[in-house]
Amino acid sequence: MTDYIDPHQHKFPDTERTTRSHAGELVHDSLNWPGLLLVGIGIVMLAATLTAAASGHVGWAVTAGIVSGVCVLSGVGIVLVEHRRIKVGEGLRLTDPCGH
Repeated sequence: MTDYIDPHQHKFPDTERTTRSHAGELVHDSLNWPGLLLVGIGIVMLAATLTAAASGHVGWAVTAGIVSGVCVLSGVGIVLVEHRRIKVGEGLRLTDPCGH
């Protein structure tokens, strides 16, 4: 009997069609989502900072700037820590190349 492979059946990770060992890691790993959300909030707050500064609201500009910086830095930190956790689980360091 011939093995039938259903083309509509999806497997993760898709090792048959990709050479990357961590393709889609950033979105698939739900522990990255808070970091991605914080980076997004930080970018929106950067726009709010520029808007407040352009309209002459110095207090709001400073507040939005501080919130923007904290959100972006903590979001990037969360993503890097989670990426490092995955690498350590594989016995690798954060700077080791993985074919990306």
